[in-house]
Amino acid sequence: MRHQTAILTISDRGSRGERQDLSGPALRERLELENVFDVVAEKIVSDEPDEIKVALTKWCDSGEISLILTTGGTGFSPRDLAPEATMAIIERPAPGFAEVMRFESLKITPHAMISRAVAGIRGTTLIVNFPGSPKAARECLGFILPALPHALEKLAGDPSDCGS
Repeated sequence: MRHQTAILTISDRGSRGERQDLSGPALRERLELENVFDVVAEKIVSDEPDEIKVALTKWCDSGEISLILTTGGTGFSPRDLAPEATMAIIERPAPGFAEVMRFESLKITPHAMISRAVAGIRGTTLIVNFPGSPKAARECLGFILPALPHALEKLAGDPSDCGS
């Protein structure tokens, strides 16, 4: 089963064209290696909660996207509001993804504890927040990739037993 995926980059400077954001392309490249994800949409928005919520809601409610990865806006900066925007539109939290990313990242850097990333479900779409650093985004995606296909199949209604 292939999973339609969208990547939302959250960056004030990137949205204004003042810098090239590399974390979105890093996530896309890593997903493409797996051969089960089709990145069908990518967008860059500013760190404005309303812009983030509109983009996430539009993709989720389209019924066409099963996975959204956001990158950026998960730290302590006053403009880092990706987790709040994500929590405002999800229907069910999926905390295990962010917990694993922080746990595994702490083995690499103590800065991992600064991450406020969240994950959750809206309709049949899973949303996961990632750091804005290309290196950290790639690492975090690697930590959760083994569980993503199964999670997305379950979210899509796969009735098979998980333990089989």
